[in-house]
Amino acid sequence: MTRTGALALSALLAGAAVRSTMAAGRWGPDYFPNVLLTTQDGKVVRFYDDLLKGKAVAINLIYTRCSASCPVETAKLAQVQRLLGDRVGRDVFFYSISIDPVRDTPEVLHAYAEKFHAGPGWLFLTGKEEDIKLVSKRLGLSSVTDAANRDGHQPSLMLGHEPTGQWMRNSAVDNPRFLATTMASFFGWADDQPRRSYAELREFPKIDKGEYLFRIRCLACHTIGKGEGIGPDLAGVTTRRNHGWVARYLAEPDRVLGEGDPIATELFARYQRVRMPNLRLAQEEVAVLLSYIERQSRAVRTCSGTEQGCGTVDEAPLRVESDR
Repeated sequence: MTRTGALALSALLAGAAVRSTMAAGRWGPDYFPNVLLTTQDGKVVRFYDDLLKGKAVAINLIYTRCSASCPVETAKLAQVQRLLGDRVGRDVFFYSISIDPVRDTPEVLHAYAEKFHAGPGWLFLTGKEEDIKLVSKRLGLSSVTDAANRDGHQPSLMLGHEPTGQWMRNSAVDNPRFLATTMASFFGWADDQPRRSYAELREFPKIDKGEYLFRIRCLACHTIGKGEGIGPDLAGVTTRRNHGWVARYLAEPDRVLGEGDPIATELFARYQRVRMPNLRLAQEEVAVLLSYIERQSRAVRTCSGTEQGCGTVDEAPLRVESDR
């Protein structure tokens, strides 16, 4: 390399270092509040000094009584944790902050974390309401309450690398494999898997609408013929239950449970009081999902007992033990 080239490279690297330092300074201790929060184990921590400083993080907002997106967010993040393995707690730290701190005491959050098998490196946090509102605002995770976000928060997952000041917002209900890959890319982890070119694919795999809806809306908590997860195994559900009841429960589970429906109440108690979220499914989507579940249920019955086993999905949800 010539002297001119070496000088140019040196200037480029110096400029990158300066930009990184500026970003880190902008999104550092002068921006993020150092308020006190409490973990699900009762430990008091400072938001910036203990949770952010020098770390890579993934942060979302939840509350344990949520009947909308929170159970799905938590279930999908649990799958991401499983995919990342021991990187969680070493290379990245997960934080789920309650926006209902009055009800979500450390004891309540501890029970909630156990339901979803949260492992080391994943903290569930509560604190003073005004402090949590400030943290949420600074993270860009708070929103104005509207028809789509009745509780004032969005199902977002904020990824941050405090040393460089780099932050990125993602959907917290995205595909867990996609989220895990996004984290690996954003945090600069080495990719041990060989990359394939689209040119190598003779044709793209075909996924019908029912399978697509099941993958993105149901798979985090349910299987069809592979056993119970956070919720029940759905194989044969339309033969075990009245078809109209299942369709209504899919469409508005929060209302069905709120009305004191005995089946919904029994399911709520059996599955660790995890609320079935209202996924805002249109009638057409409910019909497509039920049709898919019925087809897969028939396939499960057909191949039951074969060596190959059954099922069409390869990302089984986490299992939750009943307290019964």
